[in-house]
Amino acid sequence: MPMSSRLLFLRSARLAARHPCRRTLATSTQSRSDFVRIVEVGPRDGLQNEKQTIPLATKIELVDRLAQTGLETIEAASFVSPKWVPQMASSSEVLEHVLNSLPTAPHPMTYQFLLPNEKGLDNFLNIWQRDSSPQTAYPTPPPSPSPDSGPALNTSSQDPNAMPSASSGADAMHKANSNTPTPKIELSIFTAATETFTRKNTNCTISESLSRSSPIMSRARALDLPVRAYISVALGCPYEGPNVDPHRVAELAVSLLEMGADEISVADTTGMGTARSTAELLKVLTAAGIENADLALHFHDTYGQALVNAVVALEHGIRTFDSAVAGLGGCPFSPGATGNVATEDMVHCFHSLGARTGVDMERLAQVGEWISEELGRANESRAGKATLAQMRKGERVD
Repeated sequence: MPMSSRLLFLRSARLAARHPCRRTLATSTQSRSDFVRIVEVGPRDGLQNEKQTIPLATKIELVDRLAQTGLETIEAASFVSPKWVPQMASSSEVLEHVLNSLPTAPHPMTYQFLLPNEKGLDNFLNIWQRDSSPQTAYPTPPPSPSPDSGPALNTSSQDPNAMPSASSGADAMHKANSNTPTPKIELSIFTAATETFTRKNTNCTISESLSRSSPIMSRARALDLPVRAYISVALGCPYEGPNVDPHRVAELAVSLLEMGADEISVADTTGMGTARSTAELLKVLTAAGIENADLALHFHDTYGQALVNAVVALEHGIRTFDSAVAGLGGCPFSPGATGNVATEDMVHCFHSLGARTGVDMERLAQVGEWISEELGRANESRAGKATLAQMRKGERVD
C-alpha cells in the first residue's frame, strides 16, 4: 500500500478511536484560514543553552508573563537529565506551578513538557498525577486552507494594553486568578532526521529513538495526554551537512503519526534551511499524505532565513509555528546554531501579512526586553526593539 494511502487509513482509524470529535473542537475563530497558532518555546528550547544558572523564580515569571500576551501554547520545561541539560533541573517545580498556581491568562492555556525517555515520563507523572485532574480536549492547530484557496489573510488590530513593569515581581504579578481556566498539558518527544545527530543528541540510532518513544505514546494515550513529536535537523545537520533527505523526514513523520503522535514539529535545528529546501520538504510531506494540520514548523535563525522560510510555509498552508521570545535559544548538540526565530519578529511578520495570532505585540516586546535583561544578553528581536522604541516615543509625545 502506498505511504499516503496507508497513512490516510491509519489516521482515520486512529482519530476515530482516540479523538472522535478532535477536529470539530476548534473554535470558529481558529478554524478560519487567517489564524496562525504560535507555540512559544522560549522557557524550554530558549533557556536550555544558557550557560549561567537561571533561578527558578525567573523561569516561572517568564512562563507567567508569556501567558499574559495572548499566546495560547507555551513549551514550559523538559524532563531531561540535569546531567545533560542542567538548565532544566527545576522542571518539576515549573510543572507544579502551572498546575497549582493557575497563571493568569486571557484564555485557556496549553503547556508542553518535553520527555526524552520513560524515566522522564515517570518523573513527569509523579507530579502530574498528584496535582492534576484528567483533561478531555486537545487544542489542535486550525485546519489549513485547501490548495485552491490560497494564502488569503485578513487584517486585524492588536490590544494596545501594556505589560506590567518588570520591577513589579512575580508574586505581585501572577497570583492565581479564580477565573483562569485549568491549563491543558501536552507531552513532547523527539527524534532526528540524521543518524549522526541522533547519536550525538540521544546516544542511540533513529530506530532506537522511535522504540524509546513508543511506550511513552502508549502510556500517554492511556492517560489521554496529547503527544507532540519533534523531528530535529530536518533541513540541515551540523554533522552530515545541509542536504538532509526530505523523504527520510516524511518517513519519520508518517511513523510518528502511526505511533500516535498528535502533531509533528519539523525543526530546522541548525538554521540551514532555505526557501527552496523548505518548499521541497513541504512538497514531499504533502505527497506522503501528511496533512498541513498535523504539522508545525520550527525555525532557527542562524543564517537569517527563518522568516523567509516561515512565509514559504505559510503560503503552503501551514498554520502552526514555533518561536522563542527575544530570539532565545540554541542547541547544545548543534555547534554553531543560534537562537530560535524571535516570537516578536514572527508575530510582526504574520500581522503584516494580515494573519491573526491573538498575540499582543506590545506586551510581547516588553517580555522580550525583560528576559533579555534578566539573562544579561542582547535582545535578538528586531521587531521587538522597534516596537519598544515606538512605545517610548509615544510616551514622550504624550
